[in-house]
Amino acid sequence: MSAVLKSPSDADTSALESVTPAAETDGFHLVIDALKLNGIDTIFGVPGIPITDLTRMAQAEGMRVISFRHEQHAGNAAAAAGFLTQKPGICLTVSAPGFLNGLTALANATTNCFPMILISGSSEREIVDLQQGDYEEMDQLAIAKPLCKAAFRVLHAQDIGVGIARAIRAALSGRPGGVYLDLPAKLFSQTMDAAAGAASLIKVVDPAPRQIPAPDTVARALDMLKGAKRPLIILGKGAAYAQADADVRALVENSGIPYLPMSMAKGLLPDTHPQSAAAARSYVLAEADVVVLVGARLNWLLSHGKGKTWGAERGAKQFIQIDIAPTEIDSNVAIGAPLIGDIGSCVSALVAGMNSGPKGWAKPPAEWTGAIAERRDKNLTKMAATLALNPSPMNFHSALGAIREIVKANPEAIVVNEGANTLDFARSIVDMYQPRKRLDVGTWGIMGIGMGFSVAAAVVTGKPVIAIEGDSAFGFSGMEIETICRYKLPVCVVVFNNNGIYRGTDVNGSGGEDVAPTVFVKDARYELMMQAFGGEGCTATTPAELSAAMNAAIASGKPTLINAVIDQTAGTESGRITSLNPSAGKKK
Repeated sequence: MSAVLKSPSDADTSALESVTPAAETDGFHLVIDALKLNGIDTIFGVPGIPITDLTRMAQAEGMRVISFRHEQHAGNAAAAAGFLTQKPGICLTVSAPGFLNGLTALANATTNCFPMILISGSSEREIVDLQQGDYEEMDQLAIAKPLCKAAFRVLHAQDIGVGIARAIRAALSGRPGGVYLDLPAKLFSQTMDAAAGAASLIKVVDPAPRQIPAPDTVARALDMLKGAKRPLIILGKGAAYAQADADVRALVENSGIPYLPMSMAKGLLPDTHPQSAAAARSYVLAEADVVVLVGARLNWLLSHGKGKTWGAERGAKQFIQIDIAPTEIDSNVAIGAPLIGDIGSCVSALVAGMNSGPKGWAKPPAEWTGAIAERRDKNLTKMAATLALNPSPMNFHSALGAIREIVKANPEAIVVNEGANTLDFARSIVDMYQPRKRLDVGTWGIMGIGMGFSVAAAVVTGKPVIAIEGDSAFGFSGMEIETICRYKLPVCVVVFNNNGIYRGTDVNGSGGEDVAPTVFVKDARYELMMQAFGGEGCTATTPAELSAAMNAAIASGKPTLINAVIDQTAGTESGRITSLNPSAGKKK
């Protein structure tokens, strides 16, 4: 327990000469001790008023404090750390503008179900409530509440233990998400008896208890699957977060059912697994008759479970959905067999039920699995032919073909991926072989996660990180390469440089001197940014150069940025979600 000593007053000196001064502690140390008590050893953030000393003290007390250049990226790092570790990632910010910068990451963490706690210093309540104009005055708690799972404010030092315990439990329990913890400046300097302070701290016990599905719901799901002619399993990032890898594999392999991984679930089983239907995605979504959703939601990424994507003209499908939140069920279409509970418990219950019959579990009809295999092999053959081409300049396929082989040779590396076309093509080209090795833009499709996610992945796993970045996406967080260099992290950033957003060929419709809104500085030298901070920077114009540079980066473990120059005509407007970008309703 950290403590500070209280000195007696002059008036009491003579009376207390033989008495040992009572040990006291303060708000700074209570926050640190409460986090450490709960196994939290890393903080991501940006120092400043009123939390600068908190970062210094935390580091002095043995915590790792990763200081960023912008709070949003620190928040993204905390969110990614939460996903990878199943412990709430901590983002620490200053008040008002710093808090607002972190709020985007907090909202994104909540949307993606990543456990994260945003801790922000704030102005004094008395002045804020009367709107008297304090330094960076803002009612941060009120602003945060609609954007996260829970929000708490601590006003007294003796309540710090409770506040942090409640934040941890809220972030981890049920469906994980973001939590806001408001710590006014006055709180940090408050003192109390050290022994009482230690007693006030809470070690959270079982913050995410198993939630066992009801036996009748398991039986209902199995009965539905038994009647399926064209069953399909969809694995979402919730399945990856659950770390129930053996149970998920058993469900897929014992049942023989084809599976489709969402992007951050890639690697739960190797993408080269014979039951993977990823290369026949359109076919299986349209043709399946019973679909098992494992930690996946029927949101826009799955066309809300209806319409042409799902073969609506063939009639309604039946869905089995595994989710810890009963409110998710029926959110878009009817779910015939909801399985409510944690993913590990639900999946293991299904596996046990499949193995309990005297004759075992009947595999899906060969007609279904054969049709999938035929389309998968056809599409993979077509993809292989495209990847074998070597155009000059490089395009997305040839550059990603080189990265694909690097990841295959280094399956332990964590891939971070963002962009439009860069994201879309990488998701289908770069195979993953181990769970939780792919981090990307997630449910919101938000840009700017790249460097924050990369820092977190390197810090909490110690593994090499490959960040595959569109040049536009990289711009959102590119300054954090200084952070990567400062902490000497094994991150290799590959910037796909095609001179603009989507591509670099747009023109100014007015004929004026300004470039088009989607066009960047031509032939930008992104690699010089990394060199400026002491990292390695180079340019690659061919797949061979890209492979050589990436191999060198992974072997050295040094911060590296590769400026991968690709054809500026490559790419399509908005990537694969062009339909979401409205076009003009009126023609001139």
